[in-house]
Amino acid sequence: MSRQRTRFAPYIEALKAVSTRTATPLPSLILSFAILHEVTAIAPVAGFFFGARALGVGDRIVEEVARPPSESGSVYRNWVRDKGREWVDEGGKWAQRVGTRYGVFGFEKHSREERTKAGQEDRVIVDGGLSSKLAGDAANAILAYGLTKALLPVRIGLSLYFAPAFSRGAVEPLRQILLRVFRRP
Repeated sequence: MSRQRTRFAPYIEALKAVSTRTATPLPSLILSFAILHEVTAIAPVAGFFFGARALGVGDRIVEEVARPPSESGSVYRNWVRDKGREWVDEGGKWAQRVGTRYGVFGFEKHSREERTKAGQEDRVIVDGGLSSKLAGDAANAILAYGLTKALLPVRIGLSLYFAPAFSRGAVEPLRQILLRVFRRP
């Protein structure tokens, strides 16, 4: 156990220093970061989804990214294409999972048993290309997922920057209200 304490000691000290400097309790600061991190994920997914839907570009962009690469091109370009293809594949799995669970993105709603039984039969991305099941909304969802994934460093930075203010303005006042409500005799 002492080994783990020494391993994480610099991080704990840094977090305590941030907590002291910003005058916010550490648990509140961590909760604020978590909430903001999720908000900065949900808002871009929704924005990119509806933006791609309005412009009608989701299926074309996803098709282009999912296409197998040509042999010509730089290493950097191939890395970007490979990473994009990886995110499109993850986005396809995510869109299918959410789509079949809630009946959105052009997928039919299925029960948990039907979803586990279907397994790989209904895959959206098949062998580097798009399956015929890929509807416009599914492609828009895949594009929104990939773009939000690409924004991860920006999302983390924004969450870190705004966590102290969110903690002081929202989390701490809510905590104080809850403490008053539950401490009454």
